[in-house]
Amino acid sequence: MHSVDAFKAARQQLLDMRQDYARAYEAFKWPELDEFNWALDWFDDYARDNDKIALWLVDADGSEERYSFEQLRQRSNQVANFLRDHELGRGDTLLVMLDNVVELWETMLAAIKLGAVVIPATTLLSQKDLGDRLGRGGVSHILAAEEHIAKFEGVAGGLTCIAAGEPVGQWVGYEAAYECATEFEPVGTTRATDPMLLYFTSGTTSKPKLVLHTHQSYPVGSLSTMYWLGLQPDDIHFNISSPGWAKHAWSNLFAPWDAGCTVFVYRSARFSAPDALQVIADKGVTSLCAPPTVWRLLIQEELSAYDMKLKSLVGAGEPLNPEVIARVERLWGLKIRDGYGQTETTAQIGNPPGQPMKSGSMGRPLPGYRIALLNAFDEECDEGEIAIDVRADRPLGLMQEYRDDPERMAKALHDGYYRTGDVASRDEDGYYWYVGRADDVFKSSDYRVSPFELESILIEHESVAEAAVVPAPDDMRLNVPKAYVVLRRGHEPGPEAAKALFAFSRERMAPYMRIRELEFAELPKTISGKIRRVELRAHAAGDEKGEFAYSEADFPELKG
Repeated sequence: MHSVDAFKAARQQLLDMRQDYARAYEAFKWPELDEFNWALDWFDDYARDNDKIALWLVDADGSEERYSFEQLRQRSNQVANFLRDHELGRGDTLLVMLDNVVELWETMLAAIKLGAVVIPATTLLSQKDLGDRLGRGGVSHILAAEEHIAKFEGVAGGLTCIAAGEPVGQWVGYEAAYECATEFEPVGTTRATDPMLLYFTSGTTSKPKLVLHTHQSYPVGSLSTMYWLGLQPDDIHFNISSPGWAKHAWSNLFAPWDAGCTVFVYRSARFSAPDALQVIADKGVTSLCAPPTVWRLLIQEELSAYDMKLKSLVGAGEPLNPEVIARVERLWGLKIRDGYGQTETTAQIGNPPGQPMKSGSMGRPLPGYRIALLNAFDEECDEGEIAIDVRADRPLGLMQEYRDDPERMAKALHDGYYRTGDVASRDEDGYYWYVGRADDVFKSSDYRVSPFELESILIEHESVAEAAVVPAPDDMRLNVPKAYVVLRRGHEPGPEAAKALFAFSRERMAPYMRIRELEFAELPKTISGKIRRVELRAHAAGDEKGEFAYSEADFPELKG
C-alpha cells in the first residue's frame, strides 16, 4: 500500500469509529509510511477542484475572507514557486512570524511542499527571543509581517527576508508570490521521517526547548487529535489560539484538514467574550476549542442568550477546572471535553465524543498511544509521571528529538518509555486525572499537594476567575499552600474577599491541603498564556508581599 493510501485508510477508520472509542483504540494502528508529503499527497489531492471552504477569516469590523480548498491549493503552489525562486529548498529553515492571516496557511503548505523546515514564531517575541531562535534554529529565511520587521534589526544579517505585503527596504515583498504559476512541481522526494517543523516551547521554567517534528509526526500524528476533537468533514471548527504555538498547528491546520473540515478564525485586537460568542452564533460554528483562560471569560457571560449551532466543545492548553465544565453544561447542555498533549506530541489522552465522562478527568489514552504511569524507580503505578510506552510501537505523533539537546532527549526517552514530566493518577476504569507538573507538586506536613486540585476547588467560588497555588515556606509544615487569585468582575480585593476564600477553603479542603496564605494579584504568564509558576514560587519564598496579601492567621474568628 502506498503511503498516502495508508494515511487515508487510517484517517477513514477513525472518522468511521468517531463514537466507538473501545473499537477505535483497539483497532487503530499508525500507518506505515515511506515517501510522504502531507501537503502534496493529502492536502492537494483532497483540495483539487474542491470548492468547500477550507479557511474562513472573520474580522471584528464584520469583514471576512473565505478560501476554498482549491484556492488554497493554487495559492500555496504560487507561494512555493515564489519561495523556491528565493532559494528556499529542501532542508532549509524558514522562520514564520505572522498573525492569523491567509499568508500563514499558504506558507505552511508551501514550505511543506518544498521540503523546507518551518519555525512558527509568535508575534509577541522580543528581539532577544528572535536572536535565540534564528541562531539555534539555523534559520536561512524569514517571513514576517511588515509591522514586526523592526524586531529583526541587528539579528537577521545575511538571511533572506520576506515581508508579508509590499517590499520594505531590503525585505522582499510577499505580494510577488501571486504572480507565480498556480501549479507546482516538486524537486526530489520527501521521506516521512524528513524534518518539517521546529517548535520552541513556551519556557515556563527554563530556556525554551527546541522540538523537531517530521513530515509524519505532526501531520499524520494529528489523527489522534482529530479523533479527540471529534471533527467530521462538514464541521466548522474554531480553535482560539495564537500562531507560533503547537496548539495552533494541532487545531488550526493539521487536525481539521486531516478531517477535511473548515478552519474558522475570528480576528480582533483584544479578545471580547461577548463578541466572540456572537460571532460563533452568527457564523454557525459547530466545533469550539479554547484554552481554560478563555473558557473562564466565556462563563462570565450569559451563555444561554446566544443561539448556538455548536455540537462539540473542547478545552486545551492547561487542565480545565471541573466547575467551568459544569457551568457550561448547565447553560448549553454540552460538555467541554478535556484532553492532554504537549508540543512534543499530538493529543495523547482525551475525552472523545460520545463517551462517558468523569468530571475533572482528562480522559483515556487516545488511539495510537499506549500510556503508563511511572514512579521514581520507573515502575508502573496508579499515580506517577505520564509516560508513553514505545516498546512495541513508537507513536507517529511523538517528536523526533530535542534538536540541540541530546542529553535532555536521552533523559526523556529511554528504557522503552517517553517521559512527559507531568504527573497524573489513573482510576479503576482507566481514566486519567491530572495532578501537576512534576516540578509543581510539593509537600506540606509530609503530604503531597497537587496545586491543580486546590485551584480547581478555589475556582468554584463565585468570586474567583483564576487561581494559582504554589508552596510558601513554613517553619512548622515545611511548606503551606499559597494561592494567588484573580477576582471576577464585580468583586474587589480586600480583607472581606480574603476571609471568604479562607472560609471556603476550610469547608472544602482537608487540613493538610488548606490554603494558608492568599494574595490577590495578576498572574505572570508566558507569551503563550501559561502561568509562570516559577515566578510565583520565587515570590512566595521571598519576604516581599503585595498590597493585598493575607494569611489565614489574620482571621482568628475562622478557627474552631
